[in-house]
Amino acid sequence: MTKQADFVPPIKAEARYAFFFDVDGTLTAIKPRPDEVSIPAAVVADLQQLAQSCDAALALVSGRPISELDALVAPARFPLVGVHGAERRNLQNKITGIALDPGTVTILSRELEQAIAALPGTGLESKGMAFALHYRQAPQYQQAIEALADSLVARFPELVQQPGKCVVELKPRGVNKGAAINDFMQQPPFAGRIPVCIGDDLTDEAGFDVVNAMGGISIKVGSGATAARGRLADVDAVYRWLEQTRIKLDQDATTSVRS
Repeated sequence: MTKQADFVPPIKAEARYAFFFDVDGTLTAIKPRPDEVSIPAAVVADLQQLAQSCDAALALVSGRPISELDALVAPARFPLVGVHGAERRNLQNKITGIALDPGTVTILSRELEQAIAALPGTGLESKGMAFALHYRQAPQYQQAIEALADSLVARFPELVQQPGKCVVELKPRGVNKGAAINDFMQQPPFAGRIPVCIGDDLTDEAGFDVVNAMGGISIKVGSGATAARGRLADVDAVYRWLEQTRIKLDQDATTSVRS
């Protein structure tokens, strides 16, 4: 397979940006199990320095819960969008969220545990207000996982499916990364800036749509059809782009202060 070529619209010295980074498949390589993932310390440091250059207008936007995102970038602390937008924490540490009815969560947990146990190699990741059904280690069960998700969405209209790479998620209806990014862009320190969104999966397409509508920069990681207007080949390419962008904005900021 031919490796996807990099193409990213240039970052301009005179512009003010707000950055939104997906995590799995963007800031870290996808692993067989979600708990095997880590973000290199040098990458976290680059994120911190980039955040300083843009007055803290940098957020992580992920399907993971906020608690897991904090652990991945500790000791750094950023505004966060967790569970595809069901959880949000702004720069002032205010947390907002959308929750499912506790009774619904109990029923879903019980039925999903039983169903996943009957499909060896698949996995269930419970996120409190959402559930991820993983089949990376058992691709032969993709249709069974999709059918299971279909049946639950039909029974619980407050749920919607979110397909991803070897995973199907069940999340509250109306929740997506695009809505979360749009919300952040209405408040400081993001407001008035040019949004930059980087992600690798179907879950990031809603974010790309919002960023494109705002005249921002959307970047797809890896191959595949996308609404993004830029592309980076893989996670290593993201690391190089992050370092280069951080250095460029640091230099621009230093030059501006001296002048």
